[in-house]
Amino acid sequence: MRIGMILDKVFPPDPRVENEAIELIKSGHEVFLFCLNYKDEPSQEIINTINIKRYKSNKIEYKLSALAYTFPFYSLLMKRKLTCFLYKNTIEAIHIHDIRIAEAAFLANKKFQLPIVLDLHDNMPEVMKFYPHLQKFPGKYLISPKRWKKKEEEFIKRADKVITVSQEFINEVIQRTKVPEEKVVLVPNTIRKSFYESYKLENKIIKKFKDNFVILYLGDTHLRRGLLTAITSVSKLKNIIPTIKLVIVGKNTTDIKLKKKVAELQIEKYVSFEGWQNVLLFPSYIKASSICISPLHRNIQHDVAYANKLFQYMSLEKPLLVSNAIAQKKLIEKIKAGLVHEEKNVEDFSKKVLTLYNDATLRDKLGKNGATFVRNQFTWDKTSEELINTYNNL
Repeated sequence: MRIGMILDKVFPPDPRVENEAIELIKSGHEVFLFCLNYKDEPSQEIINTINIKRYKSNKIEYKLSALAYTFPFYSLLMKRKLTCFLYKNTIEAIHIHDIRIAEAAFLANKKFQLPIVLDLHDNMPEVMKFYPHLQKFPGKYLISPKRWKKKEEEFIKRADKVITVSQEFINEVIQRTKVPEEKVVLVPNTIRKSFYESYKLENKIIKKFKDNFVILYLGDTHLRRGLLTAITSVSKLKNIIPTIKLVIVGKNTTDIKLKKKVAELQIEKYVSFEGWQNVLLFPSYIKASSICISPLHRNIQHDVAYANKLFQYMSLEKPLLVSNAIAQKKLIEKIKAGLVHEEKNVEDFSKKVLTLYNDATLRDKLGKNGATFVRNQFTWDKTSEELINTYNNL
């Protein structure tokens, strides 16, 4: 089939979109990726066998995207571009990545009547509740997560197939929308073998932290990710673990609050904000660490989704310390790849860090359990099989 993937962002990077497209191409399909262009990037090119089709956008359209389900302007603007994309590339099936651009895709498809696959990377209406611009005027009054949730449910019902990232997410979607179980397909965020088989170590990173007991966090650093718990814990643990270092690789607009907390606690020398780094450096940070963490706050989104970082950590044999957000708790306890702490509970987080610090044998055992699971059961070449089956039977 000639599959038209719809992404309302720039590309690259987007590992999930790229992984899915490559896997479909390997199975004999052609993939044309609609994405946006805010600079002077080529309007079309081929990246890793994917036919990239970029459409000009601007700051006004970008801002209107946040109001996609308050006013119709964004969807109408995108509908024109998508109609052109579908026609010019003789698309035979539409694959929509997340819901912001979904209405525009459904509008464009009225003329073509193509099968539609809706790929839910996140429970976006729930995630939106934590966006800083929705906490204050005017976003608080203009953007309604409730309206986005209604739209999401409408799109789930209208799509031919729906893809989600965890079994917990599937259960939540089916319970909420009452769609048939066979309509919803599991394609989790996993990693390619190349992540742990073909990496190159950056010696500067290894050398920088060689004398530290490193607690590592990779990824988005929004407050809902739980890093204030880890930071507060470090202020207590530094007296017991003199070499402790919390290494944070990632960024968010809320970082100012994290850095303010570090300053208040006077633990600057025990916390390293590395900022966002190229994914090629992730293995080096993981190799330099002793424990890898995911201290998520519990909410509807976090309870049903796995962060990709979990599999990156595990693939390189590191023990995990994760919060009791349901999906990650069930996974880590099932495969015995780490310890679980109560969300937002500094004392419990600290206690579990000390358990791991004092028992190198336990750290090694948990790390090996995680690596065995990822390498034997949970790499992308295995978990993408349902994606291929979906298109073979569309």
